[in-house]
Amino acid sequence: MRNISVGNYFIHAVLSNAAAHGLDSKQLLLAAGISPELLGQTNARVSAINFCRLQTAVMKEMKDEFLGYGPSRYVIGTWTNMCYSVIHCTTLGHVMARYCRFYQMFDWGLQLRFEINGDKAKIVFERGNTDHPVSEYGFELVMFNFHRFCSWMVRRHLPLITVNLAYPAPAHAQEYRHLFLGQAVFFNKPRTEIIFHRSLTELAIEQNEQSLQRFLQHPSLVMLIQQYQEKSWTDQVRMIVNKRLIDTPGIDEIAEQLHLHPQTLRRRLAQEGTTFNDVKTQCRHDTALYHLGRSNLSIENIAQRTGFSESSAFTRAFKTWTGMTPQDYRRRM
Repeated sequence: MRNISVGNYFIHAVLSNAAAHGLDSKQLLLAAGISPELLGQTNARVSAINFCRLQTAVMKEMKDEFLGYGPSRYVIGTWTNMCYSVIHCTTLGHVMARYCRFYQMFDWGLQLRFEINGDKAKIVFERGNTDHPVSEYGFELVMFNFHRFCSWMVRRHLPLITVNLAYPAPAHAQEYRHLFLGQAVFFNKPRTEIIFHRSLTELAIEQNEQSLQRFLQHPSLVMLIQQYQEKSWTDQVRMIVNKRLIDTPGIDEIAEQLHLHPQTLRRRLAQEGTTFNDVKTQCRHDTALYHLGRSNLSIENIAQRTGFSESSAFTRAFKTWTGMTPQDYRRRM
């Protein structure tokens, strides 16, 4: 999806260790097409493309695929070697087990372990044999990459039973809805783990060396924006809303299109950690950011395209989302 956006928290997280390695954060941001002034806007969001440009640039400049979050550098090329080590696996369970074994070879701050208990499979993320603390973003980066890469391997977003995190809910907890595609997330748990149904481990791998070569040209971007044929209820509602932002249908009409009772749709969205209004707001938000950063449309035209009958109402909503007016946002791009 072209208009996916990323919260300001992730920009700060990617740059967190850059200065300590002698890098100029301002120059990195400008090179990625991101205004440094947006760092001061708590609610600001940037396009997925620009975020991935920044993350890739920081990794290359730091020569560290873990962005300085581990006790030592995680040399460039490690991720590529892991990908090639699993590409000939025949099932997803085989991929997961080999993925974990690959990273167990390194003492890099986190260790992954693959477990099967009854009808549940789990990937446990533990701190490695080091005194070096790993922050929330260190866990988020590793868990995100694991979930999205495994989804890519089978060409479907893997549904999760739950995501357990062994730390308190951070200030950016609302971003976990996007990290894990609306799946249930719980904090202050005994251990950090992703839990899914055992049957998923039997899925056949649908990628090969040729598709892997294309994937590795822009892996971060593919994992962040890739859409698959099988979609969650949130994805299905988002698709309908995005197609009709100018005259956004209500939940009753959308439920009818999906052959559900409205209350059933509300319940299923709630199970995925969201609401119809949240989905509608996010679609408007992301579409507005896309047009402000990549087109010369007037503010009035963008307001109309995002479902607002008046530009003043759009301006008020946009300021609530980002802390600045659309005009200010555009000037700072």
